[in-house]
Amino acid sequence: MRIHILGICGTFMGSLAVLAKQLGHEVSGSDQSVYPPMSTQLEEQGIALCSGYDPQHMLASKPDLIVIGNTCSRGNASVEYILEHGLPFTSGPAWLAQHVLRGRWVLGVAGTHGKTTTTSMLAWILDYAGMDPGYLIGGVPKNFSVSARLGSSDFFVIEADEYDSAFFDKRSKFIHYLARTVIMGNLEFDHADIFRSVEDIQIQFQHLCKTIPQHGLIVAPTGSATLEQVLAVDGEKTRTVWCGLQRCGRAGSSGADWSYTPLSDDGSSFRIQHGNDTADVAWAMLGDHNMQNAIAAVAAAAHAGVPLKISAEALADFAGVKRRLELIGKVREVSVYDDFAHHPTAIDTTLKGLRAAMHKQGSSGRLIAVIEARSNTMKMGYHQKTLAASVDAADSVLWFKSTATKLDLDAIAKQAKAEFLCMDNTETMLVWLKNHLRAGDQVVIMSNGGFEGMHQRLLKALQES
Repeated sequence: MRIHILGICGTFMGSLAVLAKQLGHEVSGSDQSVYPPMSTQLEEQGIALCSGYDPQHMLASKPDLIVIGNTCSRGNASVEYILEHGLPFTSGPAWLAQHVLRGRWVLGVAGTHGKTTTTSMLAWILDYAGMDPGYLIGGVPKNFSVSARLGSSDFFVIEADEYDSAFFDKRSKFIHYLARTVIMGNLEFDHADIFRSVEDIQIQFQHLCKTIPQHGLIVAPTGSATLEQVLAVDGEKTRTVWCGLQRCGRAGSSGADWSYTPLSDDGSSFRIQHGNDTADVAWAMLGDHNMQNAIAAVAAAAHAGVPLKISAEALADFAGVKRRLELIGKVREVSVYDDFAHHPTAIDTTLKGLRAAMHKQGSSGRLIAVIEARSNTMKMGYHQKTLAASVDAADSVLWFKSTATKLDLDAIAKQAKAEFLCMDNTETMLVWLKNHLRAGDQVVIMSNGGFEGMHQRLLKALQES
């Protein structure tokens, strides 16, 4: 079958394209924005990419089926052509459910943030245990050569997103997957373009609960009021295990079923305990959020039959995910990281983790955050009250001021403890960085998009100075 994918460079749709290719289909795709690492991965897989949504890009491959990503809506030239001429189409989650997930033990990872990293951890643990799982990850994991594969076993690990499936299917993606094991990592307000409140998102999670079988498993963190409310309403039919910091219990509970104890300030080592079973982990990751991600992955892996000892060994070899605090270069003793964070909580935990690591190393350098607020929720101004505190761990913040944003950046600058500078073009940012950076500084470039190639442009500017 010839399949053309609209929105193919999105992290989900790009991974879906890889699976379709592995199934033997001829795959091509179109997208408005084509940039690494997904574009590189697709090209390496021999998948033809077209820039823009001219219907001729789609028609050139003579597709038998068109899979439409949720970034495409009415008014898109290719979408209008499909509807006008009655071409066969479906959504990405529906295609995946029918052609890849049916009949398999699906392990889904849901939550507002941390999904990609936790999904990568869980897939790697099962792979390390010799279970050869299939997986679909919304990013490029460093322990694997691609972001998705079919696998040879019944197990399939998937990043289970609450965002809608397509312009014609407003259900969350994860409703399609019929997962048996579900991690609910956290639940905060996001995606303001499709949800009006956190209660709207909770409703989708309640729908998710209804799809989990009685002998399945829900893995949830202690201390999350929003998730406890969901599970109190619709979690009774499925067993739930709770994960949290040692001695941190939820209301009405004697403690977490799975707990972790930090063994270092930066989160680079910690102990996991489940009943009388314990295991220590020393790994390459940083921060409390990654310890939380890890314990959830270990609990989910245990449901699939992986012993704690094996999971701990796997985590010690976990290499992370591209664009998740990824060190992309070091020039003139200045370290430059690429990070996908686009929510205040993710920004906060990432910066705190790196700050703790710098403190552990005795670094006298400064922590500089360069942020492009690209998500719809961020641009719509819904995080106005929490953004200033999210950058407290940084010494300086360079904020890309988009004409599309409704954030009151002047107000945020006044509230921020860190030096907070707003700039409306990337060239100005580069000039500032080139003139102010010194040996020992750590620069984190945060964006869920290409950010006009800021990462490599900064490395080049430092090399030339």
